Amino acid sequence: MGTLMRCCLQSILKLVNSVIGMVGIGMVLYSLWMIRVYYKHPNVHWTDHSPLGLFICVSLGLGVFVCFVSCSGHVAAETSNGHCLSCYMFFIFLLIAMEAAITADVFLNRNWEEVCTTIGFPKDPTGRFESFKNFLRSNFELCEWIGFVVVAAEGLCMFLSMILRALGPDHGIYCDRDEENMYATVPLLGNQVNW
Repeated sequence: MGTLMRCCLQSILKLVNSVIGMVGIGMVLYSLWMIRVYYKHPNVHWTDHSPLGLFICVSLGLGVFVCFVSCSGHVAAETSNGHCLSCYMFFIFLLIAMEAAITADVFLNRNWEEVCTTIGFPKDPTGRFESFKNFLRSNFELCEWIGFVVVAAEGLCMFLSMILRALGPDHGIYCDRDEENMYATVPLLGNQVNW
């Protein structure tokens, strides 16, 4: 019964972790698209090192970090190693804390756009930032649901990791064993050659 429960928990953790991986891939693709649009604009040159380009690169780095966290989650779910699961829970905690800080700043600080312009948030030479803000305002309910699904997936991954870690170390349980791959794990002692 414990083997079946462990296998189910590992599979569910991998499945929920795939949602986080898709979010990371989406962030990377969107950041690459923003870089392409930003540098294709006639008012922007490759030699410009404006803060908007830095913002795009930070978004790209964050997307790569989310993909890394997702990959580490798959490794942790497959091995059920306590150290891997602890590192994965720490990474997920960092993501949740960062999201909570940004959300609290946006919701508690009503004039966050004005503060960003006074501290040097860059002006958008392409004009795409205004269209992006209008898109978010017109589809605010969809954005809320996407944010809720991402945070719920991260919380569920954290919870499942805690349960797997509490179950203890894995003692050679192979959940994804197929009949044709079973012979790879059988000892070779049965095939002794007599000389």
